[in-house]
Amino acid sequence: MNSLATFAVRRAASRHLSQVRPLTGTTIPIDVDHYSSGWNIEDIGEFTRAGKYQIQTFNKISDKGLQRFPTERFEVKGTEWETNNAHAILLRSHKLQESEIDVSVRAIARCGAGTNNIPVARCTELGIPVFNTPGANANAVKELVLCGMLLGSRRIVDGINHMKELGRQGLAKERVEKDKSMFGGQELKGKTLAVVGLGHIGASTARDAAALGMEIIGYDPALSINSALKLPNEITLCDSISAAVANADYISINIPYIKGPNGTHGIIGKDVIRVMKPNAVLLNFARGELVDSEAMKEFLDNGDGRYVSDFPDDLLWDHKNAIILPHLGASTEEAEDAAAAMAADTIADYLETGTIKNSVNFPTASLPNRPEGSIRISVINKNQPGVLASITDVFAKAKLNIIQQINLSKADIAYNVLDIDPSWDHEGVSIKDLQKKLTMTDGVLSSRIVFGTPGAGYARNIDGEYWV
Repeated sequence: MNSLATFAVRRAASRHLSQVRPLTGTTIPIDVDHYSSGWNIEDIGEFTRAGKYQIQTFNKISDKGLQRFPTERFEVKGTEWETNNAHAILLRSHKLQESEIDVSVRAIARCGAGTNNIPVARCTELGIPVFNTPGANANAVKELVLCGMLLGSRRIVDGINHMKELGRQGLAKERVEKDKSMFGGQELKGKTLAVVGLGHIGASTARDAAALGMEIIGYDPALSINSALKLPNEITLCDSISAAVANADYISINIPYIKGPNGTHGIIGKDVIRVMKPNAVLLNFARGELVDSEAMKEFLDNGDGRYVSDFPDDLLWDHKNAIILPHLGASTEEAEDAAAAMAADTIADYLETGTIKNSVNFPTASLPNRPEGSIRISVINKNQPGVLASITDVFAKAKLNIIQQINLSKADIAYNVLDIDPSWDHEGVSIKDLQKKLTMTDGVLSSRIVFGTPGAGYARNIDGEYWV
């Protein structure tokens, strides 16, 4: 694989070899007649050949989702693929290593909400957008949260195991009525549910729990307008997690796991757990690391509370008041189909138009249509002073008119999209030469000709070396 880890070894040899990758497929229709439009681009023919975008998948991705890629412009292959020209990666739970990210990869998408299995920080440094699929599995997780509330209310799992044991002893019919008092519980109606995190899953959980007759308390310091509109009218919002859980019979955790200072590791710790009701049921279908296992064990040891989660826990897995399930949150056909379809649409839109949506490390870029007769060029650079001016200067020196331009940034990364008019009065311009000057500009990480041949027109600046 031609990953960044092996790039340095191949540098010297690559200077003497063509790095243009062979692409296969049917002819891609071009919407502009380059020979009568007045374009004065010397090497335009190299950008209008047949080709396909190459998509590499890890894990088993839903076929329904992958079918969103038009076969005339995209080719999807699995992990056994070793041809070194993947343009994008789709995955689910696979823990992606940097060595698996080919130098040609423009984008990575996870079919799910969390991206802990992707080296996002490193991808940002390399100028690679990472996408997720927020909301695609919200209904599946919400249903499991509701199931968890029922499991935590009636000791259903204990009852099932008890009946199996009685069945082995041949005593099931004799004892079924006598032993039912061992597994008493409470109803959900009239109880209070605290929802910590009111995104897609949290808002959906709050709405359906309210429909079951529950009182709803919520906490989310970053509540969006879209999520707020999905909340039940009778919800009570609190200004802290402790305030939200203090009077709750059930608590649903629906927040992302964030490492490091000011992160969410162990956010449900002693300070939060000590204010919970002694018989409260904590539902964690978000991330196992959000809950301090030691503090939760002490809570379960000293009261009649419950802990229900679909994440493994070495300390709580066999506790009598804990129910630890396999990680089933998004394990439904519908959720897998929806997540794969959203990921495929996101990748296709980015590769074909430059649009960025649902990226965890790049700014959102809702782009206008490329003007007829123009060429779209995207540039990814470090978000530092002077780079944008240097980028536009390259076009000015080539006497190319910029019809429209978008410049967006997020933290350390900046994203530029420029539509240029190739019919402007200038001497013949080589796109290859123009792109090399753009890419090797100080602070630029990569550039892409978002036009013509799928997969062509991508260049990177890797430690001062030019790669195409």
